[in-house]
Amino acid sequence: MYRTHNLGELNIKNVGEEVELSGWIQKIRNLGGMIFIDLRDQFGITQIVVNEPKLQEQVKDYTTESCIHVYGKVVERSSKNPKMTTGEIEVVASKIEILGKCKNVLPFEINTEQDVREDLRLEYRFLDLRNQKLHDIILLRSKILKTLRDKMDELGFAEIQTPILANSSPEGARDFLVPSRLHPGEFYALPQAPQQFKQLLMVSGFDKYFQIAPCFRDEDPRADRAPGEFYQLDFEMSFATQEDVFKIIEEVVPYTFKKFTNSKVDEGPFIRIPYKEAMEKYGIDKPDLRNPLIIQDVTNIFKDTDFNAFKNKTVKAIVVPNGAEQGRKFFDKMTEFATSDEVGAKGLAWTKFEKEGNVQGGIAKFITEEVKYKLENQIGIKNGDSIFFIADELSKAQKIAGLVRIELGEKLDLIEKNVYKFCFIVDFPMYELSDEGKIDFCHNPFSMPQGGLNSLNTMNPLDILAYQYDLVCNGYEMASGAVRNHDPEIMVKAFEIAGYTEEDVKNRFGALYNAFQYGTPPHAGAAPGIDRMIMLIANSTNIREVIAFPKNKKARDLLMRAPSFVTKQQLDDVHIQIKDLQ
Repeated sequence: MYRTHNLGELNIKNVGEEVELSGWIQKIRNLGGMIFIDLRDQFGITQIVVNEPKLQEQVKDYTTESCIHVYGKVVERSSKNPKMTTGEIEVVASKIEILGKCKNVLPFEINTEQDVREDLRLEYRFLDLRNQKLHDIILLRSKILKTLRDKMDELGFAEIQTPILANSSPEGARDFLVPSRLHPGEFYALPQAPQQFKQLLMVSGFDKYFQIAPCFRDEDPRADRAPGEFYQLDFEMSFATQEDVFKIIEEVVPYTFKKFTNSKVDEGPFIRIPYKEAMEKYGIDKPDLRNPLIIQDVTNIFKDTDFNAFKNKTVKAIVVPNGAEQGRKFFDKMTEFATSDEVGAKGLAWTKFEKEGNVQGGIAKFITEEVKYKLENQIGIKNGDSIFFIADELSKAQKIAGLVRIELGEKLDLIEKNVYKFCFIVDFPMYELSDEGKIDFCHNPFSMPQGGLNSLNTMNPLDILAYQYDLVCNGYEMASGAVRNHDPEIMVKAFEIAGYTEEDVKNRFGALYNAFQYGTPPHAGAAPGIDRMIMLIANSTNIREVIAFPKNKKARDLLMRAPSFVTKQQLDDVHIQIKDLQ
């Protein structure tokens, strides 16, 4: 036995007891006649007193983060520490054994707030996870996963695992390919999502399915997106509509957020915002509703303007209440932001409506009395406000205005605090134009088009909407889902518009195509992202903090040193030859 109690559990009632404790040395203080050790484990910290000369000689060379086993007696502290849960007691050591010695020099200090290079922390992730903040986040993750499982079980969903080695499928990102040893020249693909499998489960007669599913996508990393792999609460329901899926999300998500946060949490039903409206009002399909600023279209107001930058352009405006009080430096900084490479605006026009009624600064000379009247009456600008203008072709103007809106909200501290605001983005386009000008799926290729086969046969593909939806929380996409296309005729036509033949569909999605011939129920589902959900609940802005062993910004696992080169024999076994990389 290595311990009779966890550290952090002892209190004044244990005084007089002989105990055994084990943990890591967080701090050693040698006061000459007495040595104090702060001993830490997952459950807390207990102060160990070493006053016997032989023991003092033994521990004088111990290093922090070494793992030790202590025998001793619980005594009441003469100088109590109210900041510690065990601050009323200490343990006087009678025997100490070292269980695991730590090197004299740590790569970084673990329990301090000092700024440590992230790649170094990830290389020594096993040490980094001893940091109390990170350690608590991983434990929080465990509790959230259990809560989600319990809630889904309570709602009648059966947990079913689906394969990791699957087939390649066009789902919006590059696949990770796994060569087959038994079938030379053929490859498995790691699933980007359990999409086809969960639909097959509905065909199999399972009423409601869920799993905490690993998903694999060869995408570039971002602060809010883990490279390579991530987890989602994947669920699917038979005989379900879009509203049925929304009710499940509105039941599960607020319940989980309320359980693990003290902030205000939106309750269902969540706001529904059509995709087109979201792009118009927020310039993005994942709007942060804590930001009160709204983008408005003023193209018609400037249709006869003499300002060349606005001519023949879509013009968007953002009114900032009381923004006229900002100095010139603020407007220059915003212009600098908008014209940066990351945003890509050609310029950022602005002006102030001062309290006295004068229009000043920026492009004030182009704000005629007629234009001023229209701005006041059509978009509600008042004296004391400022206004920013973005002019470009429609999609660029929307995107740039969206980024400017976000920056204004942050710079002016307009973002509502201590609240989680949710909304559903609905009515996504079924198709979009690729960079090459080809019609491609906009969202999920397995979604049901609104209007069914008739819309596919009679409408311009770019005008067709789909039963697709995203859940958004505080500016992050937190879930994605759709009513599924369960009709083989509609499925073939939908893929035909995107350039796939029926033979392509049979070859690439043969299991679904075949299954749909045997009585498929209507079904729908969604997949909230686990990592992003935990990131939001933990009030973190870096998704790597909520994953036990994440990859770095370049998609490398610095702890396990992956990806790595393998031997020629390993390549030969799977019939792979590496091209000359020089």
